[in-house]
Amino acid sequence: MTDFFTRKKNELNIELNDIQKKAVMQTEGPLLLLACPGSGKTTTMIMRIGYLIEEKNANPKRIKAITFSRASARDMTERFKRFFPQHSPVDFSTIHSLAFTITRTYLQKTGVTFELIEGGGKSNPKQSLTKMFLLKRLYKEALREEGTEDELTSLSTFISYLKNRMIPLNEWEQVQAPFDKAGSIALNYEQFKSKTEGHLLLDFDDMLSIAEQALRVDEQLAEQFRKRFDYILTDESQDTSLVQHRIVEHLAAHHGNLCVVADDDQSIYTWRGADPEYLLNFKQVYPDAKLLRMEQNYRSSKEIVETAAHFITRNKHRYRKEMRTANKEAGPIVMKQFEDPKRLLEYITYELLDEQNLEEVAVLFRNNSSSTMYVNELHRRGIPFYMKDADDRFFSHWVVEDMLNFMRLSFNVERKDIFAKIAMKMNLFISRDMLSKFMNQTTSGNVFEAFIQTVQLKGSQIEKLDTCIDVYKRIPEMRPAQIIRMIRYELEYEEALKSRAAKFGYRIDQLLGILDTLEGIASQVRTMVDFANRLKELEQAVQQAKFNPPANALTLSTFHSAKGLEFRRVFMIDLVKGIIPSEEDETETMLLEEARRLFYVGMTRAKERLELLSYRESNGKSKEDSRFLNEVRGILMKPEEEPTEKLKRADLSTLPDPDGISDKSELVIGMHVLHRVFGRGIINGIGEEEIRIQFGEAEKRLALETILSRRLLKEVEL
Repeated sequence: MTDFFTRKKNELNIELNDIQKKAVMQTEGPLLLLACPGSGKTTTMIMRIGYLIEEKNANPKRIKAITFSRASARDMTERFKRFFPQHSPVDFSTIHSLAFTITRTYLQKTGVTFELIEGGGKSNPKQSLTKMFLLKRLYKEALREEGTEDELTSLSTFISYLKNRMIPLNEWEQVQAPFDKAGSIALNYEQFKSKTEGHLLLDFDDMLSIAEQALRVDEQLAEQFRKRFDYILTDESQDTSLVQHRIVEHLAAHHGNLCVVADDDQSIYTWRGADPEYLLNFKQVYPDAKLLRMEQNYRSSKEIVETAAHFITRNKHRYRKEMRTANKEAGPIVMKQFEDPKRLLEYITYELLDEQNLEEVAVLFRNNSSSTMYVNELHRRGIPFYMKDADDRFFSHWVVEDMLNFMRLSFNVERKDIFAKIAMKMNLFISRDMLSKFMNQTTSGNVFEAFIQTVQLKGSQIEKLDTCIDVYKRIPEMRPAQIIRMIRYELEYEEALKSRAAKFGYRIDQLLGILDTLEGIASQVRTMVDFANRLKELEQAVQQAKFNPPANALTLSTFHSAKGLEFRRVFMIDLVKGIIPSEEDETETMLLEEARRLFYVGMTRAKERLELLSYRESNGKSKEDSRFLNEVRGILMKPEEEPTEKLKRADLSTLPDPDGISDKSELVIGMHVLHRVFGRGIINGIGEEEIRIQFGEAEKRLALETILSRRLLKEVEL
């Protein structure tokens, strides 16, 4: 009889390396399997389950595999069926699904009824109360104003963090919160959910908390669930929270047959309760645990693997690993710095137009807000795209709604209802009492004129309102992009935004980025109606891109959501200080290390071509390259290498000449220039996308964007 691995090689054409085989055969007792990116962890896990069944005679129904997401559970279920069709199915599920089963059993046993207030969606249209509705109501009660979608989302994430880290209720108000009174609102939320005796309102995280409590306090119930499984496997365990780890501890308490698959270098969810420290202290929980490292990367080129492996060693709180590959070189990592985000977008667009297999390409970014300009340009040019984590909140963001309200008022300057929504956002220095007084008066005509007549004002306030009257007279004759600039600067909306950001803790760069995006979209349409329709069109395109993407589509994704995916070519964009790492990341070592792990995750998605892209200016402010970009540059430019070797590894584009021309307006026909590669020449012509230069007897047509972004030309004397 042939051994298991020989059989599987013959049946499935799968051949495991020595470490993978050890992981498969280490079936008894606790095992921590550290799996580097692209190391074949899913295949190894499936083969391990098959080995348990075929070699250890384990009952498939008594093997529990816990995954990070429903998509992972489906993928592993399908792969197991493909590898081992002759065997009964194994129980693959998320930790939340398992916790829900435990919680439901426990509450039924204790006679407590419950209602889920999260995740209803289309499957539960009768859901009477939702988590977000309740948080919105409690926010308004506590702060006396409506919470924005951003604030409510951050509040929800904060509550999730508290529960996943198992922080006692009496400490909630002492934990650093996203905004003032978030801790007290969280406590009010918990009290409301349990105010009816014998009945609970439950969110997703309550399932985890109650399941852990049930296994801890009810020995009979704990034994009931322990007896179900002889072997437990957990995947993506670096993203598992403390309460989730504790649930697994309870289930594995008797037999200890636990395989934890993880990569501490890819732990990127501590902000919602993930606990990478647990993995570093794994042997304190399981003293007899074995530790294996899967370090062979089968995904990426030699350059990408070596650079990423060196890059992540800057982190100190990690297991030491030596990621390596037998893959060949596929070309240097490319690093480019552009004048501004618009130039970066243009570069990527033209690169995508040359790509035949867009499904092998991804554009990755830190913040979802970065995607909207790409959605606009891709949609306009007919380039198919898929959004891994489509976020249409941009289109309902309060800044977008403000801008539309400013425009709506221009259609009828007598509408007090719209004026009331924007009056406090024009830096008029008026009070809410003034506004309330005006709204309660019966007035007619131009709202700005009526306000002056109704409310007692200072001379400076009247001057500002007179400016508004003048602006609104001019707006109907202008194009949308001009109108947005007038609203930003002449109506001082941008100044009002800065004040609001300082008061409520918003990130002003993100708010200004929304305005820049709106201005970019507006520059392509002629009227305000066209602008509003374009926003609706893009919102629908985002939904289409998530739920019904076209064939051969480019992927747009955040770094977070790209984990587990791979692409032939990856563009990592907006790699500037303040975005990655963010200002907050820079304040604490552990936050900085997580940001570096996030950057590492982005790098290791690429199989052959990796492009790291930044820009010099945004919102009229100069920008610095991300420190991570500089760390990669330092790795690629090792001091012991010869200069020619440095250029070979780092690509010419990583070394822009600070004296080179970067602005098209500086170029004129007839100018004598020095090209870094071709030498002296004379400019013969300048087009939208190319420049013609005479070098001796030969004229060359060169990509204008490349010339400017790499600063390849300098003006020279005759």
